[in-house]
Amino acid sequence: MKTPCAACHSDVGATGHSKQAALQDSLPFESTTGPRSGKFIIAAVIGLAVGVFFWFDLDAYLTLETVKANRDRLLTFADEHRAAAAASFIAVYSLVTGLSLPGATILTLVGGFLFGSVTGTFFVNLGATSGATLAFLTARYLLRGWVEQKFGEKLRPIQEGFAKNAFSYLVTLRLVPLFPFFLVNLVSGLTRVRLGSYVAATALGIIPGSFVYAYAGRQLGTINSLKEIASPNVILAFTLLGLLALVPIAYKRYTGKPAQPGLRTEVPFHP
Repeated sequence: MKTPCAACHSDVGATGHSKQAALQDSLPFESTTGPRSGKFIIAAVIGLAVGVFFWFDLDAYLTLETVKANRDRLLTFADEHRAAAAASFIAVYSLVTGLSLPGATILTLVGGFLFGSVTGTFFVNLGATSGATLAFLTARYLLRGWVEQKFGEKLRPIQEGFAKNAFSYLVTLRLVPLFPFFLVNLVSGLTRVRLGSYVAATALGIIPGSFVYAYAGRQLGTINSLKEIASPNVILAFTLLGLLALVPIAYKRYTGKPAQPGLRTEVPFHP
């Protein structure tokens, strides 16, 4: 009959502890100050970019008057440098949407004006979806942890319901612009919706609205005189814009929710 050996047990214990220590050493080191400093840097960069945008009045370039004044120059550049024009347009659209800056509606009109209704809609979709994803990820990285820590229990039923029906809910929010586009981007980042579902729902849901604005921009770009304002294509473009503005009211009537025009005083912000 063998008796237990204390030295053997101590050796086994030492070996186990050494393996555990080695495993811990092999894991990536997470600094408690790393995430905070990273969030601070990202927030500072975003704040600086937004500040530069308004300090230098860059929003003055995103107006219909500026587009009309530089119409020929823009068309010439788009015709001679198609790839560069498309890449620049998508990049600018992504930055404007990602930083939640004003001007997406004008950019959508410009997309139709420069590239046509269908191609313009495609470029707008790329820029808007990329920018919306950037805003989504920024909100999730900067604010989601704090929101869940502070309001986790209260938000749990909403989080679970949103996670189960995230795709259909997001598609509805994109198709029916009940809330501003940038607000949906930021709030979605605070939920537990998967990134893939968010991107797919955004890309699909903004197609109709983007096409309406791109079509309107294409028709506005063809106006050379006041007489052409009454052309059938221009009238159709304005009619589609008017119908798009009525979609939120129709949706509330259909779902039985009372319309509250006092909460919205302008045409819904749409990419």
